[in-house]
Amino acid sequence: MRESFATVLETIGDVRPHRLAVSHGERTRTWAELDERAARLAGHLAAQGVGPGARVAVALYNGIEYLESVYAILKLRAVPLNVNYRYRHAELVQLLGDARAEALVLDASLADRVAEARPALPQLRALVQVGAPDDVPAWAAGYEQAVAAADPAPRTERGDDHWLMYTGGTTGRPKGVLSRHSGLYTTCCANGFLLLGEPFPQTLGDLRAVLERLGTDRDAMVCLPAPPLMHATGMYTTFGALLAGGRVVYLTSRSYDPDELAATVQRERVDTVSIVGDVFARPLADALDAAAAAGRPYDLSTLRRVISVGVTWSADVKQRLLRHADMVCRDLVASSEGGPYAVQETRRGEPAETAHFRLFPGARVVGDDGEDVVPGSGQVGLLAAPVDEHIRYQGDDEATAATFRVLGGRRWAVPGDLAELTADGTVVLHGRGSRVINTGGEKVYAEEVEQALLTHPAVRDAMVVGTPDERWGSRIVAVVALRPGASLTTDEARAHVGAALADHKRPRELVVVDELRRSPSGKADLRWARTVAQSAP
Repeated sequence: MRESFATVLETIGDVRPHRLAVSHGERTRTWAELDERAARLAGHLAAQGVGPGARVAVALYNGIEYLESVYAILKLRAVPLNVNYRYRHAELVQLLGDARAEALVLDASLADRVAEARPALPQLRALVQVGAPDDVPAWAAGYEQAVAAADPAPRTERGDDHWLMYTGGTTGRPKGVLSRHSGLYTTCCANGFLLLGEPFPQTLGDLRAVLERLGTDRDAMVCLPAPPLMHATGMYTTFGALLAGGRVVYLTSRSYDPDELAATVQRERVDTVSIVGDVFARPLADALDAAAAAGRPYDLSTLRRVISVGVTWSADVKQRLLRHADMVCRDLVASSEGGPYAVQETRRGEPAETAHFRLFPGARVVGDDGEDVVPGSGQVGLLAAPVDEHIRYQGDDEATAATFRVLGGRRWAVPGDLAELTADGTVVLHGRGSRVINTGGEKVYAEEVEQALLTHPAVRDAMVVGTPDERWGSRIVAVVALRPGASLTTDEARAHVGAALADHKRPRELVVVDELRRSPSGKADLRWARTVAQSAP
């Protein structure tokens, strides 16, 4: 559908004006309230000179204001972009400068950092602060005051506008993936209509008809996105649920609390949860096990599906979750650049596997020559998914050409995920090409070693990196966090990995830390891990 996403959301709101669109603790918004407040915020931004094509950054924690802000920006035909709320001065300046941001909606807790960055960002002229209404800097407007005082921006004719999503930047600086609303719509439909077994509406009229058939007096889905909305998984599962006539529920804690997630599923009768792999799933399994052992199990009877994107989701963790809920564990390989590339679904009573998938319809595994990898050949290729002609990296033609390739006359996203196809068509994922460690002429997939380490009862979290070695080229170093009271030696770690993998994949060194550094979305901070590994005795 080549419509502005703002127009799509307005259409949904007109069909479901009195239904709740979003819940955040005790706070809620109906569709009518969400639309009006977004229009008022849009009116305020427009009065500050924000218009079509302007880049507007959102640096907020999960909550209603995040959704309202993105909706308001879309209404103006401006371009929203996500900002990591952990960023410091240099990172803020780099990201906002790269994006050419003209406006920023920020959480009050970030005010000091933004104040420090402002002199280096002269183009940043409109700022709105969420929270701390009695302590709003002179250079910003208070969010609630701005919404209350502004006239709602009128609805207008729009087109297939731009959408900008910055990647996490775990191995380098974040890249902005610039696409169109038509691509955003298709991606989000896969997180809504596809899960309900519904065809994707192709026109606004089709959308109204599908929503009315699903029922305007009920929620077709109640979705809890656990990852931050600044991460594509959180944002796209939010939009997917709303598109399909559902309600979105956000957690109130600013750091992930698995007990809060379970309690919220129970209280709000959530049927769909989105997570990011083991980083979210393993603590949730621990919390569910502990509650059951204490005789106060959570009621997860409404839970129908848990969706994971972006980080490995281990087989044993899926099985632990399935003991507490009769649901589907839907494990997706996707990226900000495109996809899904591959999918795995696991249900109660079915065997679970780690990093084994089926190709998503339309996706491929291709070799260096751009041809499909032959199933059963043992050749390791790259996952690829079709994309439209508009998508590219913001301001980086070289990276665009490397990732968005033309194969057989069609454009494909090939972000670097290594995989092979077995004879029966199973996709065996090896991880990102950037994480391959070449040691003594042998290629080792870091994520494979991480998964082996995570099966050790002492290991709570693990990252595996390569560090320079005069003899081997690179040596494998494991950086791990242990469970409370546990201990682990290098020899024990090597023996454990060696029992499951070839000898050359065993870590040569082990570094134990209190906590591994990850982004709020769960992605590994590999630069930090390499620094820790290289500085260890």
